[in-house]
Amino acid sequence: MMMIIAALLAFVTVAGLGFVFAGDNGQAKVVKRAHSIVAGAGSGGGVSSAAARAERQARAKAAANDPGARRKQILKTLKDQEKQNRKASLTLESRLNQAGLTLSVRSFWIISVAIGVIVLAVVYVVMKQPLIGLGLGFVTGFGIPQWAINALGKARTKKFTEAFSDAIDIIVRGIKSGLPVHEALKIIGRECPEPLAGEFTRLVENIGMGMSMDQALEKMFRRMPTSELHFFTIVLAIQAKTGGNLAEALGNLSVVLRSRKLMREKIKALSSEATASAFIIGCLPPGVVTLIMVTSPGYMSMMFTDQRGQLMLMGGAFWMVCGILVMRKMINFKF
Repeated sequence: MMMIIAALLAFVTVAGLGFVFAGDNGQAKVVKRAHSIVAGAGSGGGVSSAAARAERQARAKAAANDPGARRKQILKTLKDQEKQNRKASLTLESRLNQAGLTLSVRSFWIISVAIGVIVLAVVYVVMKQPLIGLGLGFVTGFGIPQWAINALGKARTKKFTEAFSDAIDIIVRGIKSGLPVHEALKIIGRECPEPLAGEFTRLVENIGMGMSMDQALEKMFRRMPTSELHFFTIVLAIQAKTGGNLAEALGNLSVVLRSRKLMREKIKALSSEATASAFIIGCLPPGVVTLIMVTSPGYMSMMFTDQRGQLMLMGGAFWMVCGILVMRKMINFKF
């Protein structure tokens, strides 16, 4: 009996050990199989990622060879450059340079604040009205100097643009007669009217001091950010890199600039009626108030002596400014 029990226990022990080892072997096989699947998936993923990368590169090459895609990329680059140039031209320092003023930004703000304080003191002493004094002081100290700088800059830019095509013709004739570009630029600085003469004189001086033509033209463009000067800079840069007939390229540019000038004058003629209407509408309310003050001073005196009237005048002035800005936006055409 004891022998039978011992045999059974030995059999159970051996069977258990066999099942244990069999289970470990199966589990090892399962683990190995899982590793192989993962490795295969990884290699497959690597192959797929490499294929996707190759496909993207092929698409990029195809897009680079596509004229439409290249044109879109060039237009995007030009728009980004135009935005950067516009932001740079809106700074106070650049506007002072465009106006041809030698003032620094600090001096300009000191003069503006001084004008505003003087107007505020005069209005307070004469009329004893602090609100009106604050309004007029702010307008004269902040608004009028900014407006004056913008007006001077626009007038100077207009003169430069009108004479720029003639300056290009001088360069073309000089090149055809055998003069180098540097000597033709000197002739423009001596013979052309201001502000063209002053800007080209600075250009020649910068080149003489060791600047390259591209650097000197870029500095000139910062002082005078016009489309015509930008075109001129591009033509010279392309000719310096690729070569070619510079006189012919500048002659074509002169024709393009004169066509732009003609189109600009046509647009002004077509929009003159809208400009005159906006001017009349903008001047009518202040003109009526002035006439009433001259003919019947007592009728309008309450608007200036009573605080409620002063607030109404300030509100009316605010809305008038908003209306004038809207009309200005409507009659301003980009060309």
